[in-house]
Order: sequence, then structure tokens, then C-alpha cells
Amino acid sequence: MGWREENNDKTYSDEEVEAILKEELPHWYLENGWIRRKYKTSGWKSTLMVVNTVGHLAEAGFHHPDLTVSYAFVIVKLMNHAAKGITNKDFELAKKIEEVVMWQPGLDDGALPGTPDDARFKYLKYD
Repeated sequence: MGWREENNDKTYSDEEVEAILKEELPHWYLENGWIRRKYKTSGWKSTLMVVNTVGHLAEAGFHHPDLTVSYAFVIVKLMNHAAKGITNKDFELAKKIEEVVMWQPGLDDGALPGTPDDARFKYLKYD
């Protein structure tokens, strides 16, 4: 199917969306037909890093969220416009955004230490 062809993605009911969010994306919520997540940052530079990360993932997946951008937060809103509801595309992109933006390498057993716990290097306010 080409990107301009009719979209037949299955949409989920509000109850289904809320159940999936509770199980798979607990920091996301349903509001006015969109799934949403507010990422709190430490300031403008961090906000831009989140926006750029979301932008890259959205373009790579060719599914584009709405964003609200402020000094110390970014709100990501997802809804499949073509399908007129929440679809697997929304959940998949939300999971990828959550995985990448909230990644804390210092909690892994890898070589990367993660951002130091020092006010000079604060980046995100992790949940």
C-alpha cells in the first residue's frame, strides 16, 4: 500500500486504549482522542534534544505526532489522522519514543555511565 492510499488501520475504543496504556505505557494517558505524554526537562537545551529525538523517530516511522513545546517540557500527542483514532501506529511510536527518550544507560550493566547526577548536567526529569 502506498502512503497516499486509503488507510484501513484498526482503531481502538477508549476502553481498549486505556487498558493498553495502563499495561504497556503507564506514563501516557488518553485525552480528547489523543494519547499523550508530558516529558519534563531541565531547560531549553534539553527540551530541544527531546523534540529532535521525537522528530527523528517520527520521520523514520513516517507517523507524526503533534508537539507542545515549552521551556521545560514537551508534550507529545499521537492519533492516527487518516484512521481518525488510535491505532497500532500510535502505540508503536509511543513505545519507541518512551524507550529512547527515557533511556538511562547508567542503570544498565553497559559501558555507558549515563548523565551524571549533578545540576550542571541535568537533562530530563525521569519518572
